[in-house]
Amino acid sequence: MAGKVVTFGEIMLRLSPPNFKRFTQTNSFDLIFGGGEANVAVSLINYGIPVDYVTKLPNNEIGDACIQFLRQFGVNTSNIVRGGNRIGIYFLEIGSSVRSSKVLYDREHSAISEANPQDFNWEEIFKGASWFHLTGITPAISQNLADICLEAVKLAKERKLTVSCDLNYRSKLWKYGKTANEVMSELVKFCDVIIGNEEDAENVLNIKAPDTDITSGIIVADNYRFVVEEIMKQYPNIKFAAITLRGSISASYNTWSAILYDGNKLYIGPQYEITPIVDRVGGGDAFMGGLIYGLLTNKEDLQTALNFATAASCLKHTIIGDFNLVSVDEVLKLMGGDTSGRVSR
Repeated sequence: MAGKVVTFGEIMLRLSPPNFKRFTQTNSFDLIFGGGEANVAVSLINYGIPVDYVTKLPNNEIGDACIQFLRQFGVNTSNIVRGGNRIGIYFLEIGSSVRSSKVLYDREHSAISEANPQDFNWEEIFKGASWFHLTGITPAISQNLADICLEAVKLAKERKLTVSCDLNYRSKLWKYGKTANEVMSELVKFCDVIIGNEEDAENVLNIKAPDTDITSGIIVADNYRFVVEEIMKQYPNIKFAAITLRGSISASYNTWSAILYDGNKLYIGPQYEITPIVDRVGGGDAFMGGLIYGLLTNKEDLQTALNFATAASCLKHTIIGDFNLVSVDEVLKLMGGDTSGRVSR
């Protein structure tokens, strides 16, 4: 396993009403930090992979608290840039049964949204790195960040890093005049590994799975073969394409699986039934962290790599917060078929 992993993106303050309360009835909020690329970083740290997380945070006590939060898990924060006026915030109302979860963003004019290319010395950041990860969330925030992401992936490829991207479409973020397809289709040209959920490929790359209805709660893995084959046809630089498959029976009950394609063979992961869901936020990031680990440690056994990522992300749904706080042994236990949940003494 050569080199560290570098992840780049926005980390936010997350505020959630406790005990499944609605925004309109709560008088307190549970506070943590989270964000797609930071979530991946913590997953990898838990699996023993060294990670540098890169972002920009305000030079105030909230920025300090966020850095301390990351450091307690072992993430290297030495390349975090300080400056700007505020940290982005997102409010999460956790749904239950037939009531969906709800997210409200308060992230305009955050420190990273107003970052500029001079803030990040990628030559220095990539020293000793073998992998670079980003998501479609970051270039959706501002034109400046889209430019920074493009500069970073180009240099990463020059330095022969593996580049991964979670397409992560967020309709509420693309406000600065460019479409997701315009920006992401260029970024994807420099990526080796792409993941998305059932809708991301359609919303970002205009590639839709035929004969699918995500609102039905039934997701057929083989229906997404067309999506991963078409991704590789349009972007021949991609070595691995994965789609996570969530069957949303209710807010509290999902099925969960995934597929992985290497250009020759389609691998289908196990399907898990997850109920009751404790917190589904970060499930895709947990899959990405598991897949990076799997490809770093089991590149010759892609089925095992996929199974690890699928099991890891299944476990995330049982953990409050954005981070997937599980060990390799816990993931392997679930991969081995132990879904009993018996007390470990």
